[in-house]
Amino acid sequence: MKRLLFSFLICCVAGRAMAQKTYIQCGRIIDGVSDKERKTVTIITEGKKILDIKDGYLSGGSSDSIVDLKNKTVMPGFIDCHVHLEFQISKTSFMDGFRLSDADIAFQSAIYARRTLMAGFTTVRDLGGTGVNIALRNAIDRGLTEGPHILTAGKAISASGGHMDPSVGIREDAMRKNPGPEEGVADGKDECIKAVRYQFKAGADLIKIASTGGVLDLSTEGSGAEYSVEEIKAITETANDYGMRVACHAHGAEGIKRAILGGVNSIEHGTFMDDEDMALMKQHNVWYVPTLTAGRSVGDSAKVPGYFVPVVAAKASVVGPTIQKTFAKAWKAGVKVAFGTDAGVFPHGKNYLEFQFMTEAGMSPMDAIKSATTSAAELLGIKEERGSLQAGKIADIVAVAGNPLQDITTLGNMVFIMKEGKIYKK
Repeated sequence: MKRLLFSFLICCVAGRAMAQKTYIQCGRIIDGVSDKERKTVTIITEGKKILDIKDGYLSGGSSDSIVDLKNKTVMPGFIDCHVHLEFQISKTSFMDGFRLSDADIAFQSAIYARRTLMAGFTTVRDLGGTGVNIALRNAIDRGLTEGPHILTAGKAISASGGHMDPSVGIREDAMRKNPGPEEGVADGKDECIKAVRYQFKAGADLIKIASTGGVLDLSTEGSGAEYSVEEIKAITETANDYGMRVACHAHGAEGIKRAILGGVNSIEHGTFMDDEDMALMKQHNVWYVPTLTAGRSVGDSAKVPGYFVPVVAAKASVVGPTIQKTFAKAWKAGVKVAFGTDAGVFPHGKNYLEFQFMTEAGMSPMDAIKSATTSAAELLGIKEERGSLQAGKIADIVAVAGNPLQDITTLGNMVFIMKEGKIYKK
C-alpha cells in the first residue's frame, strides 16, 4: 500500500511539472539581441523562465499548454527606465500634493501599475515619489496586486531649492518643517551621504538625484546646475558602496557635465546637453534616457490656458520642443540610449508613444525596440535575467498583431502579455 501511494504521489508531482510547460508558437520574433527578425519558432517556457527556443511550431505533450501566436510578432517584455507610478499629471496635480494621503496615493498607484503592465511594459524603473513606490514594488512581488517588475529609487535626492525639494514655491509657515536628507533634500557632502543611506534603509533599489532644476517645480529657472561635482561624487560613491546605481535628472549642460564627472550611470531628459556633454557621456560610458513623450506632453499642455501655473508653462513651452532635437543629435553622435518615458508626466499606459517619437527623430524601429529591451536591461543591471528572448531568461514576453519594423504604431496594441511565466493578456 505504501509503495502504491508513493508511486501515485510521484506521478502527481511529475504531472504538475509537465503541465508547467507552455509552448508559444510565434510567427515572428524580435529577440532583442539580433538585428534581424526570426520567423516560425516556438518559445518553450517552464515556471518563470524561458526553457528553450526552437525552429518550427512545436506542441509538446498532452499536459502542456499551447499559445497560438502564429500571425503575431513576439518580443521581450518592454522595460521603461523612467516612470513615476505614484503620480499622473492633471490640472489639479499641484493641489493633490496637499490633499492626497499615502493611502490615496497607494490605491491610485496600483491602478497605474496595472495599466503599465497591460501596455506591455513588464519591468520599470520608478524614479522617485513619496516612498509609496517601495510598498507598491513589494505588493506586486508578493502577488497582492498586478503590475510590472519594479526597480525603485524611493524618494529622489536634490539640493535645497532643487527640483525635488517639496518646499519650493511654498510659504515657509505653510510647511510643517524644512525638509532634510530623510526627505531627499541634501546640501554638502555629509548630507548627501546621509540622504543615500536613508533611501537604502527605506528599501530603495537605486538612487535618483537632480543636478539641475526641472520643468514641473515652481522654480523660475530649470536648467542651472544645483550640485557640485564633489557632492555628486559623495552620492555616487556611497550608492556604489551599497550596490546601487545612480540616475540623474538634468536639463542644463553644466549640470549634465558635473553629473557625468561625478559618476552617475544615466542622464535623464538631457534637454540642453551640448557637444562636450555628449563626448563625456561616451567617454565615461553614461547612458542617456531621453523621455521624449514627457517633453512632447508638457509642451502640448503648456498651450492650454490655465493647465499649468505661469512659471511652469513658460519652462514647458521651451523644454518640450527641444528634447527631441537633442535626442536626434545625441543618437547620431553615438551616445548610448535606453528607453524611458517619464510616464506620470503623461497618462500611464501610453508609454509606447516613446517608440514613435524616437523613430521620428531618426532611430530605426529595431534600435528603438532594443532600447527598451537589451539596452534598458543593461542600464538597470538586469541583463542576465531580462530584456531578451533567450533560454534561461525570465519569461517576460509580449506580442502585437502587426509588424513593428514596418509600422511602429502597432506597439500601442498588445495582444499577448506574459510576465514571469504568467499570462496576463491573451
